[in-house]
Amino acid sequence: MPARRSGLGRGLEALIPQHDSIDQGYAVLPIDHIEPNPQQPRVSFDEATLEELTASIVEVGVLQPIVVRSIEENRYELIAGERRWRAARRAGFNEIPAVVRTTDNQGTLTEALIENVQREDLGPLEEAAAYRQLHEDFELTHEEIGKRVGKSRATVTNALRLLQLPAVIQGMLERRELSAGAARALLNVEDVAFAEHIAKRAVDEGWSVRQVEDAVRVRANQREQPFKQKVTHIRPVAIIELEHRLSEHLGTPVKIQYRGDKGKVTINFSSLDELERIYRDFYS
Repeated sequence: MPARRSGLGRGLEALIPQHDSIDQGYAVLPIDHIEPNPQQPRVSFDEATLEELTASIVEVGVLQPIVVRSIEENRYELIAGERRWRAARRAGFNEIPAVVRTTDNQGTLTEALIENVQREDLGPLEEAAAYRQLHEDFELTHEEIGKRVGKSRATVTNALRLLQLPAVIQGMLERRELSAGAARALLNVEDVAFAEHIAKRAVDEGWSVRQVEDAVRVRANQREQPFKQKVTHIRPVAIIELEHRLSEHLGTPVKIQYRGDKGKVTINFSSLDELERIYRDFYS
């Protein structure tokens, strides 16, 4: 296999020193010099989500560093980020960005990562990946992350949703070909091929966010049309507004079906972790 680039996201290239000597802080380490922590309680990884992360890394690189400690000369043990390490190996990368931990003070490391999140030159995917690292590696809730970085919980949740986009669209977003607003408009599109088609047209033809939203809306109406041939039902504006607010608050698509005084609410989730997060949002 030909040598691959290190897999650094654009923002991290300026953040992590690129040199051979390893001292405390950030570094780029050979993947084969890193081994999993034998005390890691998590022994299985969901194959589907690992494949999705691998595809994302192939497209945009490793956007946030793993965390390791030195165990002997040129050998390191994982502390956090095993999913990124495994996915980077699958993607064929030879190196990976890492935080070489030289202190047992977890709070110090967390604060350093939060400071990096607040950098003005981070792109939307890099920011989202940083939130994911704080959530997965350091077990901060979306609400806690928002308080630490000075943003609302909904802002953090909606940023994280960008990481659910197909890898091809993530690549367009990372290369600044597609705006974050246009990318967010594609989050509710379940047909991956159609989402990628619209993203490509938006890039090639210079579409605005509104044009992307209109294309998504037309597609949704076409899919619903067979059910509207028998009975034409106009949804109340208040229901549509409530549906939008719930989607924004929960950070996931919400659909309200309403007729007369009855109806049902459908809340989508992409993983058990997200379902647990939605549950906590309801009772926080």
